[in-house]
Amino acid sequence: MSADRLQQIHAALQKEEQYTLLRYAEFLLQSSEPVEQEKTEPLEIPRPQKEHVVKAIRRLAETYPMLKHEKLLKQGADLMSAHLVNGRDAVEVIDELEGIFQAHYQRYLEG
Repeated sequence: MSADRLQQIHAALQKEEQYTLLRYAEFLLQSSEPVEQEKTEPLEIPRPQKEHVVKAIRRLAETYPMLKHEKLLKQGADLMSAHLVNGRDAVEVIDELEGIFQAHYQRYLEG
């Protein structure tokens, strides 16, 4: 199955079904042997107008499936605690999270 066909299927599904498809794909990826992957583009998952920090982290992880998310875990946890403990604004934290993911993606592209 080509990536184009998978995108067509994804686009034809309701939001909940899209999420189920993504979770299943992630399950298959984790349970299979690693394959040398070509550099890929981030998925286009729009940012909702109102979003919680935890949901933003999930969205960004889904947007950048090619990144090793364990590398981003500490930075995300630090920002999450700044939001929850110190009361830092969610929008500001999410903006910074997006910048962190984009920076990691740039490093990924550079090899």
